[in-house]
Amino acid sequence: MSHPIPRPVSAAPADGTALTATGLGLKYRRAWALRDCDVRLPAGRICALVGPNGAGKSTLLGLAAGLLTPTTGAATVFGLPAGSDASRRRVAFLGQDKPLYPRLTVAETLRAGLELNPGWDQAVAERIVTLGGLDPRARIATLTGGQRTRVALALALGKRPDLLLLDEPLSDVDPVARQELTGLLMSEAAEHGTTVLISSHVLAELDGVCDFVLLLGDGRVRLAGDVDELRAAHRLVVGAHEGEGLPDGLAGHPVVELRRTGRQFTALLRPTTPLAPHWEPSVPTLEDLLLSYLRSPDAAPLLLAEAAPLAAEVAA
Repeated sequence: MSHPIPRPVSAAPADGTALTATGLGLKYRRAWALRDCDVRLPAGRICALVGPNGAGKSTLLGLAAGLLTPTTGAATVFGLPAGSDASRRRVAFLGQDKPLYPRLTVAETLRAGLELNPGWDQAVAERIVTLGGLDPRARIATLTGGQRTRVALALALGKRPDLLLLDEPLSDVDPVARQELTGLLMSEAAEHGTTVLISSHVLAELDGVCDFVLLLGDGRVRLAGDVDELRAAHRLVVGAHEGEGLPDGLAGHPVVELRRTGRQFTALLRPTTPLAPHWEPSVPTLEDLLLSYLRSPDAAPLLLAEAAPLAAEVAA
């Protein structure tokens, strides 16, 4: 079994940033897939990339990987231009289509990873396929969708990237294998300090896994920052009230979402002052928070300081 080959590591920016987008946009004919994207992902974070279909998630991942050319703005990876040779060596991207050579065997696919990547870790790649019970002699064309996903993930982690970009990576994997692979992915990322940006529609699975979140809507950033800080900035209130709107004691606070069932209301607020104790406000779960923003596309966006590009980056 081969051992990892030491690789030179480029110096990270002084602010510890893995990915920065400044004025980033991509237009297809008359429609913008991503527009005016200004966001920063600190290094070492596990970031959930969330949004409805068509929000720009795959576009942002493709731009960060250097697979797409922006119409406006720029993206940098560890201070290097996205798509440059230097940045590609530090990035691994796993797209929804998971392209693999169908005529190669599993072993030949891992061998290709070894030959093409100077920092290749054969041990971790072999462990991922072995845990799935895959025959190294099996051809990729004979594997199920979930098995191909396992091989593709082995390639991505075997590269030992500093930034791992995942676009709905486990959508075709059964629940048991999904839990196993998610745990493996998170443990590998934690052990090696890998920054992960993962797109997923399964919101419940993100809670407890991701410590940073980026929510897109209509091609723009609507919510970004540390999960705990974002949750702490909001309050969920359930109560009874006649008439339209919120009771007087709550009406002065910015509302993300307000839902009514008869006399009962459920509101997600961004309080500007402490709420009265009798309302019994609670801190929302990550799933509650994301669902409220997804159901309320007109809610004001919130970008925490840690997720905002530095002034010098925006000016450049």
